[in-house]
Amino acid sequence: MATQQMFSSFEAMLAGSDQPVLVDFYAPWCGPCQMMAGFLDQVKAQLGDRLKIIKINTDNYPAIASQHRIEALPTMVLFKDGVPCDRMEGVLRPDQLLQRLQPHL
Repeated sequence: MATQQMFSSFEAMLAGSDQPVLVDFYAPWCGPCQMMAGFLDQVKAQLGDRLKIIKINTDNYPAIASQHRIEALPTMVLFKDGVPCDRMEGVLRPDQLLQRLQPHL
């Protein structure tokens, strides 16, 4: 399950994480984003504490979405030590997502 938390600085939250952070940029009206949510739950169940998953509602945080050039939903960006190291657009099945994440864990 994705982590819900308040943060004062998106960048500080990413840089302060001791594990890779997968940021799921989504919108509540986006059908593919809703499908991806279930897949992310499955990935989190398999990886446990090896990965943190954060969901960013682009309707609520348009400045963050703009800063990271989010043009399609869903878009997932993997950050390691506060730096983006992989970017995925569209729906990925759990096995596809795990394959993309594995080299970074």
